[in-house]
Amino acid sequence: MTKLLITNCHVHTFTTAHAPRHYPIWPAVLLRYAPWLARWLLRLMRWGTQFVLRRFHDTLIRLENFLRTGSRKSQLAVFKEILPYYPPSSRFVVLPMDMAMIGHGPVDKDIFAQHDELAAMKVDPDVGDRIIPFATVYPNRGKAAFDEFRRCVECLGFKGLKLYPMLGFPPDHKLLMDSVYPYCVERNLPVMTHCSRGGVRGKSVTQAQADRWTSPEAYIPVMQRYPDLRICLAHFGGDQDWKKLLRDGVDPFKLNARKENWVLLIADMIRSGDCPGLWTDVSYTIFKFDDYIPLLKLYLEDEDLLQRVLFGSDFYMTRLEKPSEKEISIRLRSVLGENKFRQIAMVNPRSWLG
Repeated sequence: MTKLLITNCHVHTFTTAHAPRHYPIWPAVLLRYAPWLARWLLRLMRWGTQFVLRRFHDTLIRLENFLRTGSRKSQLAVFKEILPYYPPSSRFVVLPMDMAMIGHGPVDKDIFAQHDELAAMKVDPDVGDRIIPFATVYPNRGKAAFDEFRRCVECLGFKGLKLYPMLGFPPDHKLLMDSVYPYCVERNLPVMTHCSRGGVRGKSVTQAQADRWTSPEAYIPVMQRYPDLRICLAHFGGDQDWKKLLRDGVDPFKLNARKENWVLLIADMIRSGDCPGLWTDVSYTIFKFDDYIPLLKLYLEDEDLLQRVLFGSDFYMTRLEKPSEKEISIRLRSVLGENKFRQIAMVNPRSWLG
């Protein structure tokens, strides 16, 4: 058997400099510019005995880890945090985000600077060969967004497109449909897009709008027009839908019950054969390991799904969870077995990346 060359198809390296100053609410700026405050609160809880605050001790530890990673001075420093968790041959798809125009305050470094910094990482002699950079498009910027995407691909060597509709746009936005997607098809570039009810939401975007723009069904018009486009719906529908499926099951008397749960909807769309370019990944979702791994293992018994699921972690968002990257990836490899883990972590990423 050939050597296992892992590709983590979903990681982030942006820092607080690339995030809106007031997200999610304006008091968050206190922790952003005074990360010591989280450490001070943590010490206070450790010194306490039976106070109510001790209930939040573990949560605050994870929040401190998240803030510490996000407050690094560079994306390279963030990226180097993930490397100890994986074999030296592993590669990582790095996904930027453009959050400057979502209504939560200004960013210190715009998307153009974020892309440039990611490009500089790609040529770093120590880590560059392990990075597969994607560029993001926020179509509400207009033609400038498409021009920046072309610059990233043609001048900087980026390898794919990252979308995040709940920031404030539908996946069938005119700029995407008329310019970006056909360019991806022409250049053989894959697409990674957010597909979970949780996540970063534009300030003016309601939850109902976010769900409508993020739903797997929102990509049907895209796939119908561009059947050769390879689209990965990240998170396999997301934590809320995995939890709801396991807790409530499926109402057999409700006509559209399977469509209302995004886990089932994605699985049904892949198995239908009507969406030849559709993929999904297990990023972040697998960090609820004990809850969700039995269902994932069952799904991967289906050969159609096994061929279309990608390994990803969603670092550094996973800093908010208790298990480490290494713990989860090793447990996943152990539970799935070598052949299935190889399929989602090596074989499938090669096909999706083209």
